[in-house]
Amino acid sequence: MEEIINKVANSALEVFDLEDYYPKGIRVQIDISQWLLEGFLLKEKDFREHLKNHDWSQYQDQYVAVNCSTDAIIPAWALILVGVHLAPFAKKVVNGTIEDLDASLYEEILSKIDYSVYENKPVIVKGCSRKPVPMRAYILAANNLQQFARSIMYGEACSAVPLYKQSKK
Repeated sequence: MEEIINKVANSALEVFDLEDYYPKGIRVQIDISQWLLEGFLLKEKDFREHLKNHDWSQYQDQYVAVNCSTDAIIPAWALILVGVHLAPFAKKVVNGTIEDLDASLYEEILSKIDYSVYENKPVIVKGCSRKPVPMRAYILAANNLQQFARSIMYGEACSAVPLYKQSKK
């Protein structure tokens, strides 16, 4: 019987897996509509009172996204004030959804990677992940890799989609 050879493992192809960079930690979303009159009207005195009485320690070492799920018109200071209350406890606070939070975390992480290790190499950005990797992270990774990689593909080695090929000099 002939030995099965893993051609992908023996190739020069480098796999860039965003899941490897997924930051561990609890992610929560705070909807400030809970502190608005009927979910729509911000009464400053009542809003500040709700924030003062809220247990912010429950967000200790968590990643927090702050938003408003209703169509209420929220003054900028209201979201900033929530962030000020969260600052002593949360690892990170962003305005938006959990996906916005994950995108922000990836932006920080991906900006610190040394992409020069992919110099003139074919790279595949792994597509399937079990963790919620936002599309923004894939785009940012491809943009960073493009400065160094000979070629960039997306997906899995058996069914990769070409994204970029360095022009011949």
